[in-house]
Amino acid sequence: MRYSEQAPLIIGHRGASGYRPEHSESAYRLAFELGSDLVEPDIVATLDGVLVVRHENEISGTTDVAEHPEFADRRTTKTVDGESLTGWFTEDFTWAELSTLRCRERLSGTRPGNRDYDGAEPLLRLRDVLVIVDEECARLDRPLGVVVEVKHARYFLDLGIDLGALLLDELAATGWDARPERLVVESFELGVIDRLRDAGLPASYVFLMEVPGGPADEPLPGAPSRDYGWYRGDAGLELLAGRVDGISVDKSLLVGDSGQDLVGRAHERGLLVFTWTLRPENRFLSRGRRTAGETAEWGDWAGEFGAVLRTGVDGIFVDHPDLGCSAREALAAGGA
Repeated sequence: MRYSEQAPLIIGHRGASGYRPEHSESAYRLAFELGSDLVEPDIVATLDGVLVVRHENEISGTTDVAEHPEFADRRTTKTVDGESLTGWFTEDFTWAELSTLRCRERLSGTRPGNRDYDGAEPLLRLRDVLVIVDEECARLDRPLGVVVEVKHARYFLDLGIDLGALLLDELAATGWDARPERLVVESFELGVIDRLRDAGLPASYVFLMEVPGGPADEPLPGAPSRDYGWYRGDAGLELLAGRVDGISVDKSLLVGDSGQDLVGRAHERGLLVFTWTLRPENRFLSRGRRTAGETAEWGDWAGEFGAVLRTGVDGIFVDHPDLGCSAREALAAGGA
């Protein structure tokens, strides 16, 4: 899995979401323009089985659904992976209905400039993002890829919606099931990864890990319940080796003294290591990298990005791809 002559890979987190509302067409196209090697669409499903790209299946914070009186009665409360959420959910809409909505900036307080683009663009399906990747690949004349994150697989499966099966159908229909060098599939749940791998989908597979808690589909059949901390230990990494191609962890696990240890232990077992999400705003930086300004102001992002890169990670998820490329160049020059 290599899309660039340089390492690590720069992955546009939901596109260039630092500059445009996430998961919008302009965010994806801008991500590649700014140097991303791959982009990351999150997938959830509609009532009629269409894969749409949204950070979550609850969409009140990323769309203008609240401004549509015809959908007022769809507002409800649900429990998703143990969390009670109130709002509007993709599985309660058909794609035809969702296509009438428009994207909005999720972090409006932190990124007020992105609000200028609110309402300008419709929601996208996964197949729309795959078309964008192909078009940008041809325009920029360089290999580009996609990291598809399967969201809440167990939750949807309990509703009778198999995201894994829908993904297999979508990739087959678009020809992306024959592009293993450009396709990465990731999830916080091993069950859906296992099902996709067992179905023969040629791709690179990455297991996502939060700092606390554990996978929503634990315990898996025939296994004890294990949290993310266990999977980051030696026994967990041994189990993952050969089962997935890599792991992806919260960047807070890499900014401290233990960062190189985790990366090194994973690499010893043949696992790639990715991290998320590198952002420049004080709100998201580790305490020692924040400046005295407001939470929305940029702090010592270069110092934090550089510290993460020096752990030897294979890929970084960034909201601002140009900053990721800048940090990668500094590392190559010996200055990170």
